[in-house]
Amino acid sequence: MEPIAKAPLIQNDIVVLGILAAVLGGVFWASSRQSGFLRRFFDLVPPLLLCYFIPGILNSLGVIDGVHSQLYNPVASRVLLPASLVLLTLTVDIPAILKLGPKLLLMYVATSASVMLGGVFAFVTMKALFPATMGGDTWGGMAALAGSWIGGGANMVAMKEIFHVNAVTFGQFAVVDAAVAYVWMAILLLLAQRAKEIDTAQKADTAALDDLKQRLSDYRSKHERPATLTDLVMIFGLAFGTVGLAHWVAGEFSPWIAQQAPWAKRAGLGEPLVWIIAICTTVGLSLSFTRMRRLDGVGASTIGTLLLYILIACIGMQMDIGAVFDKPALLLLGVVWLGFHIIILWLVGRLIRAPLFYFAVGSQSHIGGPASAPVVASAFHPALAPVGALLGTLGYATGTVLAYILGLALKALAGA
Repeated sequence: MEPIAKAPLIQNDIVVLGILAAVLGGVFWASSRQSGFLRRFFDLVPPLLLCYFIPGILNSLGVIDGVHSQLYNPVASRVLLPASLVLLTLTVDIPAILKLGPKLLLMYVATSASVMLGGVFAFVTMKALFPATMGGDTWGGMAALAGSWIGGGANMVAMKEIFHVNAVTFGQFAVVDAAVAYVWMAILLLLAQRAKEIDTAQKADTAALDDLKQRLSDYRSKHERPATLTDLVMIFGLAFGTVGLAHWVAGEFSPWIAQQAPWAKRAGLGEPLVWIIAICTTVGLSLSFTRMRRLDGVGASTIGTLLLYILIACIGMQMDIGAVFDKPALLLLGVVWLGFHIIILWLVGRLIRAPLFYFAVGSQSHIGGPASAPVVASAFHPALAPVGALLGTLGYATGTVLAYILGLALKALAGA
C-alpha cells in the first residue's frame, strides 16, 4: 500500500499566486540594490534563477503544491505564455532575425540528432552497468522520454500509447524528465548571465546576434514615451484578445485535424497548445510589420516580460527537489543521456563558432519544450523569446516521428 501524500500547507491558488508575486517582487527589489552584499550576490546569481528556484523549494518543502495547482496549467502555460508571446513578437525585427543565418538551424538539427544518439548511448552504457534497471519496458520509457525531449508532453504520451509503456514505468520517466530538465534549465539560465564572457572565450561569431539586439534597443529608444491608460488598455486588449481568439480557433481546429489526419495526431498536432502558440506567434509577427509595433515604446515588451516571469515562477513551483533521489539509477540514466547531448551539441557549436545563445535555445527547445524555451531565450534578451517559441513549437512536429525511430532502435537493443 502506497503512503498517502501529505497535503500542502497552502492549497488556495489565489494565496499561492500572492506568494509567487511576493517572491518575484522581493527578488527584483533585492537585485536592484546598488551596493553591499546583495549587489555582490546578484553579480554571481541572476535574479531569473531565484525566480525559478525559490518556488521549487517551497514546493519541495510542502508549502505549496505546484503539480496539482492550476496556476501553471491552464493559467500560466495556456494564457500568460501566449499573451507574452504576442507582446514580445510584436517588437521583433524579422529581417534581423533572418540574418541570424543557418547556424541556428544547424544547431537545432544537431540537438535532435544528439538526443537520439544519446538515447542509444545511455541505454547501452546503463545496460552494461545496471542490467536489472534496464530490464522490462525501460526501453519504452526511454522512447516516451525521447518524445518529451524532442517535442513535448503530447509527444511523450503518444510514445506511451504507441509502445504500450507500463503506467509505472511511464511515471518513473516523467519524474526523470522533470528532475533532469529543470536542473538543466537552471544551468542554462546561469550560463546566460555569463554569455558575453563565454562567447569571447570560445571566439564565437556573435555579429548577427549583437546586431539584432542593437536594432531592437535602438527602435525602442526611438519610440519610447510615457504610457497612457489608452496605451496600456490597447496592450491588454491586443494580448489577451489574441489569446482568446487562439483558444477558440485551436479548440475547434485541433480535434478536427486529429480526426481527419491520424498522422497529424501522431505528430502532436492534435494538441491545442501547439496551435495556440503558433497563432499567437503568427499574429504578433504579422503586427510587427505594422504601426502596432510602436506599442513597444510604451512598454509592450516589458509587460510581455513580466508575464514571462510569472510563467517562470509557475514552472519552478512544479520542481520537487526530493524526487530527484527517489530513482537514482533511472536518474543516472537521464544524466548520462543529457550529458551525451550536451557534449555533442557543444562540439558542434565550437566547430561552427556558434554563440552560446544558439546552444542554449537549441537545447532547451528540445529538453524543455515550447513552454520553457522562450524563458531561456529571454534570459539572453527579452526580444529573443519568440526565437525559443518558434524552435520549441517545431519540436512538436518532429518529436513523435524521431522518438518513434529511437524507440524501435531501443526495442531492438533490448531484444524485446
